[in-house]
Amino acid sequence: MAQQERGIRSRRSILEAAADVFGERGYDAASTNEILARAGLTRGALYHHFPSKEAIAVALVEAQGEALVAPDRPVKLQAVIDLTLEFAHRLQRDTVLRASVRLAVEQSSFSPSAQAPYNQSIAVVEDSLKQAEKQGELLPGMDLREVAATVVGAFTGLQVMSQAYSNRRDLPARVSALWRLILPGLAAPGMLPRLRTTALPETENPAGSAISAEGKGAAQD
Repeated sequence: MAQQERGIRSRRSILEAAADVFGERGYDAASTNEILARAGLTRGALYHHFPSKEAIAVALVEAQGEALVAPDRPVKLQAVIDLTLEFAHRLQRDTVLRASVRLAVEQSSFSPSAQAPYNQSIAVVEDSLKQAEKQGELLPGMDLREVAATVVGAFTGLQVMSQAYSNRRDLPARVSALWRLILPGLAAPGMLPRLRTTALPETENPAGSAISAEGKGAAQD
């Protein structure tokens, strides 16, 4: 059991070190030697978990999927809003998630499909929107796939802008503004007063507490 725990810790150390290096240099300029130096591990430990730099990048991209879980809310449109707000807050804290997003956005020699993270995000948002539609929370006649793709595309653009302007410090505010602008064209009559476009305090938000705990070891922006 202790050996298994050490293996989990060493794998996480590699991912966190790689996230730092990829975040600073990008995929192409990063080297496994620098990743190992940051992690403080041997090359044998690296190859035990990852056969190549590309395999590390694949594991980092998969971290986006772990963050794409819509919170459990009675109002499903609120669940979509909170998913984006929680993802925004996590991007401020979690170096692994930040590297995952950079790998998906930047143009590099990293070969896995650039569309995969976006398709996964769109599917999660669309599923929650379908539940919202069943509960009568949306205006009639909405193309839910189009709405989901627009939300994901807008969030992607906002996080890139936020990174350029404030190192993502203003990202939650930008996401809140996005929802204030699009909800009138999306929510059914009477829904707007029931919807919150800012994040719950962490004391009221179980998902936020989990994000905070995971991000404690990450470097603060």
